[in-house]
Amino acid sequence: MQGMTISRPAAPPATVAPVVFEADYIRGLTELFEEKIVFNQLLGLKLLSVQPDRASASLPMRRELVGHFAHNRVHGGVISAALDTLGGLAALAAVGARHMDEAPALRLQRFAKLGTIDLRIDYLRPGISEHFEMHAEVLRVGSRVANTRMAFHGADGKLLAVGAGVYIVS
Repeated sequence: MQGMTISRPAAPPATVAPVVFEADYIRGLTELFEEKIVFNQLLGLKLLSVQPDRASASLPMRRELVGHFAHNRVHGGVISAALDTLGGLAALAAVGARHMDEAPALRLQRFAKLGTIDLRIDYLRPGISEHFEMHAEVLRVGSRVANTRMAFHGADGKLLAVGAGVYIVS
């Protein structure tokens, strides 16, 4: 049987255990996001969830955040800042997931190297709502740069703005 090849079934893919962050790491990220970044505290941002490739947060509407007095719309800078900071946190979580061999405190120190390189925000609808929810997901994380995409929703779930962020992570 010359020229004939025998094909073997492909080996099953190796299963990789999902990354689960320790309570100390989640607590540290929450403290960083809600308290240590004082501007986030001023805005009233609250972290809802953080996973190795995504993060969610909420923002209550307050009089101090109004950008257009006649329509009671949230200021575009608030939307931009909220999406930027959440995109950065998602990037930090993705980097942390790559270094699970390090102690949580050591992974949290990586925040000092994080910075925004590029940010694009598209405002789709007026930001009118009692509160807002935002989500960020990591598209790619490399050794030096991470790319994220973010979404800003009203209380009714309507998409009000989207963003894309590029962050230095090393």
